[in-house]
Amino acid sequence: MAFVVAVAGKGGTGKTSIAALTIKYLVEKKKRAVLAVDADSNSCLNEALGVDIHATIGHLREESLQTIRAGAARPGGMSMEQLFDYQVQQSIIEAKGFDLMVMGRPEGPGCYCAANNIIRKYTDKLSETYPYVVIDNEAGMEHLSRRTTHKVDLLLIISDPTVRGVKTAQRIADLVKELDLDVEKHALIINRVSGEEGLELRKLAEGLDLEVAGIVPQDQKIFEYDLLGKAIIGLNEDSIAVKAVNDILEKFGI
Repeated sequence: MAFVVAVAGKGGTGKTSIAALTIKYLVEKKKRAVLAVDADSNSCLNEALGVDIHATIGHLREESLQTIRAGAARPGGMSMEQLFDYQVQQSIIEAKGFDLMVMGRPEGPGCYCAANNIIRKYTDKLSETYPYVVIDNEAGMEHLSRRTTHKVDLLLIISDPTVRGVKTAQRIADLVKELDLDVEKHALIINRVSGEEGLELRKLAEGLDLEVAGIVPQDQKIFEYDLLGKAIIGLNEDSIAVKAVNDILEKFGI
């Protein structure tokens, strides 16, 4: 069974960057296959990983619904479930060291829960064949209440260097306990710290009974990569953000 790392946090904290650097660490340091799951309807993990999307779970679901409504013939007499299972398997993007599954943006009204349930089902199913799974969740806390994030070994809650970000992280941690989610361990990462504010925010977080996994400095190289549309998984080892994330993951014995 895979070791599952999930990343959560409010919008704008850099959680997708942390997810991408986590995948980079597992591929390069552990040299084991990783299933990357972009569970955010506003998909952008693929850009951080430098791969193109050819299909999403949301789009496949829409196609399946249209097939059912049209009463179209299915290849080889396959059931709808068998056909959808085949399509999901084909939608997985294969890259060097990792595979990527993307939720995407469902087109119809009220489809997000269904797409989330599908992501959850196939993440569980596929985790049996990968040593590691990294899930980049959508911003906020709604995905927790929908129980998209579950059976997680390590939940990394990402905050920007603000009091509001840390307090949002506390609410996420509280919701994990409230919903009794199957999360083995959760910890806070304070991201994009450019000065001494990280020390004060660490004290605040610890006062709120949050475990602080570490502080990731503001990295000019990530800014430059984003500006040029380059995949941050290609950052060199001299990147201060890469070093910080590697140290955090090593701390947890991953």
